[in-house]
Amino acid sequence: MLTMLSTTELALLRRLATEQSTRRAPSLVGGVVRDGALVWSGARGFVDGTAPDDDTQYRLGSITKSMVAALVLRLRDEGKLELNDPLERHVPGTGFGMLTIAQLLAHTGGITAESPGSWWERSPGGDWAALDASLTPDSLKLRPGSRFHYSNVGYGVLGELVSRLRGMTWLEALRAEVLEPLGMNRTSPHPEGRHARGWAVHPFADVLLPEPAPDAGAMAPAGQLWSTVNDLARWTSFVGGHTGEVLHPDTVAEMRAVATVDDGDVWQAGYGLGLQLIRHNGRRLAGHTGSMPGFLACTLVDQATGTGALCLANTTSGVAILSLAMDLITIADEYEPQLPAEWRPSEVDPALLALTGLWHWGPTAFHLRVLPNGWLNLSPAEGEGRASRFRPAGGDDWIGLDGYYAGETLRVARSADGTPHHLDLATFIFTRTPYDPAAPIPGGVDETGWRTE
Repeated sequence: MLTMLSTTELALLRRLATEQSTRRAPSLVGGVVRDGALVWSGARGFVDGTAPDDDTQYRLGSITKSMVAALVLRLRDEGKLELNDPLERHVPGTGFGMLTIAQLLAHTGGITAESPGSWWERSPGGDWAALDASLTPDSLKLRPGSRFHYSNVGYGVLGELVSRLRGMTWLEALRAEVLEPLGMNRTSPHPEGRHARGWAVHPFADVLLPEPAPDAGAMAPAGQLWSTVNDLARWTSFVGGHTGEVLHPDTVAEMRAVATVDDGDVWQAGYGLGLQLIRHNGRRLAGHTGSMPGFLACTLVDQATGTGALCLANTTSGVAILSLAMDLITIADEYEPQLPAEWRPSEVDPALLALTGLWHWGPTAFHLRVLPNGWLNLSPAEGEGRASRFRPAGGDDWIGLDGYYAGETLRVARSADGTPHHLDLATFIFTRTPYDPAAPIPGGVDETGWRTE
């Protein structure tokens, strides 16, 4: 494991130790990742009489959902489903087949938060048939797409979706497609080897009560997994963009994009495709929290700096697990700020240079720049306005990646000699000079041209 400065490590450990002591956690472990690697870890408290280490298992709870989401996105990238597909197309016969895969991923389907019947986190779970039979039309609580409504049931459904499209259980698919490729060999549906026992801490006395850890059955995709500091560090790095061969970084960036917000106008908490999103002190963080009887967990990463943090505790409540993870990231970046990467020239197709420079939409000036990998950036020459990046789509076409033109096609129109003449972007025409009369500008150009009044 890479290391940090001793002053940084002491500050991180003090924050962890303060949380464990003041919040009365039986044990608490944490870690910091940078550039795809665990650079610091710490532990306080005891597991079976000795301090936990980076290989001690804790239950992840709802962090499991993010891994299930990765399986769904793999299916999408392989062309086996589309995010706008209705559930009925792949899992027919449910009472909510009109919900889309994207709505289930982002908790915007309006489906009930918890499975009907006994408290699923504390009761042995049934199979899919039992879960499906329990979900009546009343299970749809809100108009689909109208708002964020966190649903454990939705991820039970997504686990069944994965199973049907893969022809194996979601756990088998997860192990083969995510855990093993990422080297997460200590992540499992049940505790294996050294693990922390889940406890409830009495609110008014320093005594403990053991918590149950039953198999959740068809609800397991919502929170079944156990893991370690080492394995969760690898997953945190994955969310930050070090994706290995599991998903393309663009797909993980899509998971991190805001699909819905949870707190209205202030937008401090939101959700992407299987990932919780937090805005905190100018940072934009992605990851997930987890809570099961006897356990709390959190993983977050700041994609802008590459710094992430993870925390695991064996207590039902009390530990401010989200705040702790955010503080670990802040401490790491304040004590040891990341230096920006050195600028270096990049390989550029010489033919793209003819596209660069000044373009105009009407009288408004824009600059077009070439980015690595043949991407383009079109942005106002000064002031505010619509700016987007575009990836090559073949020939003279590029597809928008962000901003107003996300998903739209930028097409280069050329003169007879092959010289770029104008850009056609979702019907907006960009020309080298303002209102070029030779370009197909919608509405035409006044015949008298430019004048003083």
